[in-house]
Amino acid sequence: MPAVTVPDILALPRLDAPALESRPRAVAKVVDSIRALEGGGFPVRRPFPTPSLMDGGDPFLLLDHMTAAYEPHEAKGAPWHPHRGFETVTYLMDGTFVHTDSHGGGGVIRGGDTQWMTAGSGLLHDELPSEKLVMTGGVFDGVQLWVNLPKRAKWNPPNYQDIRGNGLTLVSSSDGGALVRIIAGSAAGHEGPGRTYTPITLVHASLSPGAEVRIPWQHSYSAMAFALHGDGYAGDEKRALKESQLAQFAPGGDYITVGAGPEQHHTTGAMEVLLLGGEPINEPVARYGPFVMNTRSEIVQAVEDFQAGRMGEIPAGRQGREFAPDPEDPWLPEVPGGCEQL
Repeated sequence: MPAVTVPDILALPRLDAPALESRPRAVAKVVDSIRALEGGGFPVRRPFPTPSLMDGGDPFLLLDHMTAAYEPHEAKGAPWHPHRGFETVTYLMDGTFVHTDSHGGGGVIRGGDTQWMTAGSGLLHDELPSEKLVMTGGVFDGVQLWVNLPKRAKWNPPNYQDIRGNGLTLVSSSDGGALVRIIAGSAAGHEGPGRTYTPITLVHASLSPGAEVRIPWQHSYSAMAFALHGDGYAGDEKRALKESQLAQFAPGGDYITVGAGPEQHHTTGAMEVLLLGGEPINEPVARYGPFVMNTRSEIVQAVEDFQAGRMGEIPAGRQGREFAPDPEDPWLPEVPGGCEQL
């Protein structure tokens, strides 16, 4: 379940309804996600890049929805791998992920939290499920978004933003039927905590059955709505939007619209939607696996730097592991008699 909720949504500030003279953004296309395995073998639903949508529109590069109900010893993560030239944004709704990198950064993210990693000039890191999740099983539900960096920022030192769930900006839709969590950017004057090199808006909305949310949107931004869980529609024209589908909105217009169908069957009882868009960087893009630069020669350099160990070294004792301890929620195996082995 989304970890950030409130006991009374009606007590939150409300998004203003669009002005009468406002124009809606039309839906340009709706695409299905593909199913894939990433990292050590964890399943993802990917709306882009796919044959139907090669990218989400500048400045976005990739969106993966990581969702699974794991039995004991099934949970997988992403072992050590490099990045250079962009940012990874990992937002969890349920479960625990532990990040470690070759620069001494990282941390634990839990349901409701976001880790904003600026790879910049390059680093090695791993993203692993917690030991407790691996040993006992459980639900894992989150997204990872790749955001390109402008040329001026691609060589910046790596950096992290740990955005805790209780630090998100929470508002309700104008009809009071949707909880809107603003992670980064602005929605109708309400600012999220995420700091970005490229201006973007990133929002997670939970829509009760039959609810609708209309959010003012920057004219110059791209705009998308991804149905994480549940079915509904996108746009004032009410284009069908089913679970794991992404609606891409056309340029122009003052606001975007998403609505939930009359019945929702997710455990939250709501339609869960990710809304995102950003200011185009308008620079050449050269990409190869975990490297995103401006020219082919910079990609070749990234590969050579990685092979030569210039992106850092794996910390001692952390190579080859499949899970990582969570110091705030350790796994303690049960022993006969109901006691725990300390």
